[in-house]
Amino acid sequence: MSADVSVADELAGLDALESVPSRGGRGRRVWASTWPKLLAIVIGIAAWQIVVETGWRPRSILAPPTEVFPELWDMLTTGTFWGQVATTMQRAILGFAVAVAIGLVIGFAVARFAVLRAAFGSLITGLQTMPSIAWFPLAIVLFQGGDSAIFFVIVLGAAPSVANGVLAGVDYVPPLLVRAGRNMGASGFSLYRTVIGPASFPAILAGLKQGWAFSWRSLMAGELIVPIGEAGGLGTLLTVTRELSEYAQMLGVMIVILIIGIIADGVFGWANNALRRRWGLDVDH
Repeated sequence: MSADVSVADELAGLDALESVPSRGGRGRRVWASTWPKLLAIVIGIAAWQIVVETGWRPRSILAPPTEVFPELWDMLTTGTFWGQVATTMQRAILGFAVAVAIGLVIGFAVARFAVLRAAFGSLITGLQTMPSIAWFPLAIVLFQGGDSAIFFVIVLGAAPSVANGVLAGVDYVPPLLVRAGRNMGASGFSLYRTVIGPASFPAILAGLKQGWAFSWRSLMAGELIVPIGEAGGLGTLLTVTRELSEYAQMLGVMIVILIIGIIADGVFGWANNALRRRWGLDVDH
């Protein structure tokens, strides 16, 4: 009896030890996740400056950080630039939302019906691996340029990634979990809504992240090469600055595009961490 009490006391002590918040724990975690990114930025800027100093390309072509960042600041303080950012983000969000809706429907339909999996499973993967820029000649012919051509390519680039994420998630749902759901009365759509869908969400989230990467690259390529009139965006600004030989501004626009990509990655990282915490997988070491 005393041995059982001793073991229980030790376990209770361990639980209490794990539940004690570390002093300054939140700030420490924020700093631990921030300083590697800051270090990477410093290293990147230093490497950029070193390449410039080697004289590999003239400074008039490959501008140093000391010239690019002032130009970038000037752009950030103009309303015109933010209007172009807003145009690009509107296209990105709308195109990605349509791609997600189509990808989810196709993914769950193909996962649900074996005949659809046999007919379209390989086609979805083939569409995913096809370079998005290869679709633009067809898109320009079909839609005569404009936003419709860009949305067409965004959807074709992102929807297969989302659908494949759904397929991967459904395929790896434990059969025991599915049987438990059926024993509790779930079947058909309710089984997917209450059991298979939530269980496959981590893979779906990975597919969404990959789909965003495809849609963002497709959008940038589209704004670079598709005739869109006066409705310019960041890609159009890249083309204009290149044609005007404003290379410092061009590099500044590229930095903004990179920052938007990093922010989007952070959003998906936050969603992934939130999911891990909800599932009890986020364990501090």
